Amino acid sequence: MILIYTHKITNRLKYIFKIIFNALIDSEIKFTTNKDEFNSYNGVKFSYTNRPIADELFFACSSILFETGLEIKDIECFTFEDMPAFFKVSNSSVLRFDPFAASFYLVSRYEEYLPFIKDTHDRFEAKDSLAYKNNFLDKPVVNIWAEKIRSIINIRFGDVIESKKKFNYIPTIDIDNAFAYKNKGYIRTIGAILRALFKNDFADISKRLKVILNLEKDPYDTYNLQIELHKKYKLKPIYFILFGEYGTNDKNISPQNIEYRKLIKSLSDYTDIGIHPSYNSCKNIKTLKAEIDKLSELLNRDITKSRQHFLKMMFPETYRRLIELDIKHDYTMGYASEFGFRASICSEFNFYDIDFEYETPLIIHPFAFMDSTLKNYKKININNVIDILGPLISEVKKVNGTLISIWHNESLGKKDNWDGWDNVYEEILRIATE
Repeated sequence: MILIYTHKITNRLKYIFKIIFNALIDSEIKFTTNKDEFNSYNGVKFSYTNRPIADELFFACSSILFETGLEIKDIECFTFEDMPAFFKVSNSSVLRFDPFAASFYLVSRYEEYLPFIKDTHDRFEAKDSLAYKNNFLDKPVVNIWAEKIRSIINIRFGDVIESKKKFNYIPTIDIDNAFAYKNKGYIRTIGAILRALFKNDFADISKRLKVILNLEKDPYDTYNLQIELHKKYKLKPIYFILFGEYGTNDKNISPQNIEYRKLIKSLSDYTDIGIHPSYNSCKNIKTLKAEIDKLSELLNRDITKSRQHFLKMMFPETYRRLIELDIKHDYTMGYASEFGFRASICSEFNFYDIDFEYETPLIIHPFAFMDSTLKNYKKININNVIDILGPLISEVKKVNGTLISIWHNESLGKKDNWDGWDNVYEEILRIATE
């Protein structure tokens, strides 16, 4: 048990210390505001306050964990002992910055509550984040800071905190469009053929007809390959199913389609299934509820996992709607345009609602990279992907975190210039599990 003296115990303080000590360092803690109790305690202890009590292990605090509400922070980032740092504190502190306040700022997504310019999908962009602007988006700095805190305590008290966490890898698959040509219905199929005719794309027409006539396999039907790869590397993926009606940004098969329903049920035999809420459902809780209910009814089980389509997320409304509909786990935390760590952490954590100042039951699972980020946003050459992702994977392994990736069924096929990305995916699985 680690005893921590502080001058005030707040929800923010309890929340971030729970993440760092219970989730990352794997140690039990207790707070006290009583100096006599602290001074008489003979076990592992430190103070987190404005100034040291005596000669104890002392972490100087900044103000954010003792505040309520939001205000624009003038944050200056710097490097301390090869670590990104901010919220500078006095020289009497064992660290020259406040890792607890900085962790809360990043994990709570404090900056996303503040005014910002939205992108075309109403999203907070990576380029506007503190991590991107200060070149630490590719590092899980909260985990790194936690390891530093563990080291400081062990040096002072003699290796009292062992590292029990192990690296974990969770591949996830989004099914935005289950099939390229099959099961689209007469109207969509005829419309696609007419568009191809207008473009003189006779190869697409030929391919489409061969697939429809069962002369060739649909190029997005890569499900057997997925199952083989995940079994080969002893991985259990999570699938997120787009189960809304057809729309401008929702191109999947109709939820009523028999073949599509069979596919989902067959996938559920060997993996977990979550909802991939349709594009507009993030603003309409009735639509979201209907999609969750339909998927739940099909699988005859509760749906407790989700990832937003287009990674379309608004703080804190999106998470509040998920909580209201009994979603327990969300996997949206990441950026479409950049790889790295949106919340600067590579471990699961509970969502903290700053407006109401409390820790919610919704568990957030941050992802590190997505196939379309690499190919479409960053336009990385297929031969360079592993060189770029290798260091990212290593960062997670060094802190015994959880690596989560996003792939799509179509990116394992050969349509739309995805040829060869199936090999990239297997190489990622190999590196992550070796």
